[in-house]
Amino acid sequence: MIGFENVGYAYPGGSPVLDGITFEVSDGEKVGLVGANGAGKSTLLKCVPGLLEASGIITVSGLRVSRENIAEIRRKVGFVLQDPDNQMFMPKVIDDMIFGPVNYGSTREEAEEQADSVLRGLGIPHLRDRYNHRISGGEKRMAAIATVLAMRPDVMLMDEPSSSLDPRNRRALINTLSGLDKTMIIASHDLDMILDLCPRVILLDHGTLIADGETAGILRDRELLESHGLELPLSLSGQKGI
Repeated sequence: MIGFENVGYAYPGGSPVLDGITFEVSDGEKVGLVGANGAGKSTLLKCVPGLLEASGIITVSGLRVSRENIAEIRRKVGFVLQDPDNQMFMPKVIDDMIFGPVNYGSTREEAEEQADSVLRGLGIPHLRDRYNHRISGGEKRMAAIATVLAMRPDVMLMDEPSSSLDPRNRRALINTLSGLDKTMIIASHDLDMILDLCPRVILLDHGTLIADGETAGILRDRELLESHGLELPLSLSGQKGI
């Protein structure tokens, strides 16, 4: 579904942020992307829909990420940005949720029905007609996630989706995502969420792929995590022998 082959990126005037990243994500696979601040997680996600132009080859459903394919790729890919203020631009939550589907051919009625279904699934139907500038940071994050889900993308990229969420909304988010048969790459410092949600994890450090494998094994490896600026998930930190 998604392929990275020798992918690199450097911001103008800076040193490389990504260096030779190569891996594949299969259809329907949920992959966690972890690493300390500055590891390159957000940069890698932004390269998939062409928000940043990387070197190497990135493919989505067999289509190479390029200028001629970018419109079709962006129809397939939903991206939950790290800052929801960069994603929510309409007056009300419902306006943001129906904007994409309507522009891609759905009727307003169809778009609203799908939006209502997503809001119920996330346990936030009360946000439907709220003004974006009058909701809390956590509520806005949930609304931004709902906006992407309403697009019904084939692929979901999520950058710190649980940030600012209270325990109830965090659990609702995990339950919703775990029930979706979609390809996902989730970049997060919330290692407990990654442990719950993603069978596979990729560890980055300073733009280099350090480890790629079973989540349970990598996130239980205290020495590996600490040598790359991370700590054990809270749910594992008290277990003997870890």
